[in-house]
Order: sequence, then C-alpha cells, then structure tokens
Amino acid sequence: MKIFLLILGLVVVVIMAVVIMFVIKSSQPMYEVGNVTKGINISASFEPPAQPKDVDYFLVEEEIKLHYFTQGAGTNVLIIHGGPGMPNTSEWTGLNELSKDYQFIYYDQRGCGNSTRPIDTFASKNYHNNMLELESTLGLTAQIADIERIRRILGEDKLIIIGHSFGGFLATLYAAEFPDNVEKLILVAPAPLMKMPMETEDLFANIKKRLPDNELEGYEDFVKRYFDYQNIFNNSDKDLVNLNNELEYYFNLAYSATEYVPPENNMAGGWMIQAMYFSMGKKHDYTKSFPELDTEVLIIHPGDDFVQTEATSKTYLDLFKNAEFVIIDDSGHAVFEDAPEIFGDTIKSFLNDYSEVLE
Repeated sequence: MKIFLLILGLVVVVIMAVVIMFVIKSSQPMYEVGNVTKGINISASFEPPAQPKDVDYFLVEEEIKLHYFTQGAGTNVLIIHGGPGMPNTSEWTGLNELSKDYQFIYYDQRGCGNSTRPIDTFASKNYHNNMLELESTLGLTAQIADIERIRRILGEDKLIIIGHSFGGFLATLYAAEFPDNVEKLILVAPAPLMKMPMETEDLFANIKKRLPDNELEGYEDFVKRYFDYQNIFNNSDKDLVNLNNELEYYFNLAYSATEYVPPENNMAGGWMIQAMYFSMGKKHDYTKSFPELDTEVLIIHPGDDFVQTEATSKTYLDLFKNAEFVIIDDSGHAVFEDAPEIFGDTIKSFLNDYSEVLE
C-alpha cells in the first residue's frame, strides 16, 4: 500500500512548479504542443531499435532502456505513472479483475525508477544549452516521444492509455501530438498543468504552517537549497534524488493524516523532474494549441483527493468532445487502491464497448 501512496507525492512537486519557475532565466516553456511531431528538440527517431528477446525493458533508443512489468494477459493497456519521476513498483489492485482480458503495462519513464538515467552531471557552464539538453534528453519532448516508440514496439495501431496524476497530463499531451494513435484515454486525477501559473496556494507555505516548531529551522534551510536555481546545474542526479526525497520527508510531516510515507529507495527521478519544470516554463497555456479530438476519454476524480480539487480535474473536460467525468467517493489520490472494486468496475464499463468489438 505504501508504494501506491508514493505515487501521489511527486504530483505535489508539480504543483509547486509555478513557484520554482520564476527563478529560471527563461519564462517561456521549452515544450509547446506540436513540438514532438514537428521534430523540435527530438534526440532520436520515433522508430525504435530492434528489441532484444526475453528482457524486462523497452529499448527506445540505442542507449535508453525503459524498465517495465505487466499485469494480466490480453489487449495491451499502457499505464503512465505520475510524479513526475515516481514510477509504479507494484500492480494496481483496482485492475486485478480486468487482468483476464487486458495486459496492463507499467513502465518507468526515462530518468527514474529502473530505467536509464542519461544525465548524471553537466560539464557545461552554459545555462541555456543545459536547458536544451534536459529538454531533448529528459523533458516532455523526450517522454512523449517514448510513448510513441513504445506503441511501435508493441505493434499497436492505436493505444489504450491510463495516465495517473502527472501521467494523466503526459498522456493528454501524447494524445494531442498523436491523436490518430490513441484508441481510448483514461485520466486518473490528472495533474492541473495544462495552464500555468495555476490557481493554487503556495505548497511550501502550507507545509510550513503544518510543521512542528522543532522542524522549522531545518525546513527553511531545505527551501533555500531547493530553490537555488542559480546553481542547479552544479548538482548530480543523485543530489537531486536526495533533494526530492527530502521534500517528501517534510510533506509527510505536514500531512501525516494521509499516512503518506517518504521514499525508502532511489526510485524517484532526479534530473528528470527538473527537466519537467524547464519544459513547462514559468507560463504556458497548452489549451490554446490543443487540437479538437474525437478520442473517447474517461476522467476519474477521487472524491477525497487532498492533492487537487474536483474543479481542477474538470479542466480536462473542455479539451475533449467525447469525455466522461466520474467521481469515486471515499478515495484519495491513489483511488485504484482506496476503492479498487469501484475503480475496476468504472474502467471495465468504459472499456466494455471496445472489448465487444474485439470478440
């Protein structure tokens, strides 16, 4: 259960992205909708290399391996994890009953988990060039391109995709870039990142208000180190993993009632998380360039989600012509664990029409 609760934590890192971005030199996003299909900042072809046999990873580029595991057998469904940079390490209980008809594929996005971490340190002192390297190697451009490469590896004309939290945001951008390659899209508590800045309160201030007095001095020192973007490129990937884990520690102290626990390993992303921040920039509005899509979409909002509100989840409704919105009460951000039966039934009902076509 703990590992599933970890998934919801890094979305909180995303929510503070707008606060972080004001210290970045360029206020413009490095990623815009359409960049991937236009080949902007793409480091490799969409066509993946030949795949080795009997391995637990997708070889999406010659030097980039994406670790994955599966649940069930049948029609492929790709699971895009949240965070950014917080992969799944166990199957979702809420999908157990569907595993007779579907094979759910959980993969670690590049730069986190057991997948390749292509950047350790930066030798260059050129801030802008380092930003470009992050975008092409670990940013939204690279992550969206990887989904397309996985589709080709699986040999699917169209993908069924489930995106959770930040993964819902990422899945939505993939659908915008490759609308003809998506069969159905399920967004579980999708992160409210289609527009920035967001109408959210300062997470760091909220954490500070909830901390015990004996933790305040250490927390203030942590915030200074976390916001030190002037020296960001002096870090190693491990340094940033540790810094992100430290944020989890304080978040856990502030929101102990959620039974949230800090990471116990090095699965979290390092540079990958920073790449997401640089990709989005200080200000963007991806809805302005979002194409009109016919894709069938299910949006699931957990009724007791402390990470985001019903209104923020509903922002995704306006992006699609054929979107259904469902609230699952008495569940938190990890709704697939908090209400597994209802979650599974909801997914099954949405996929039912597609299953009947296959029979």
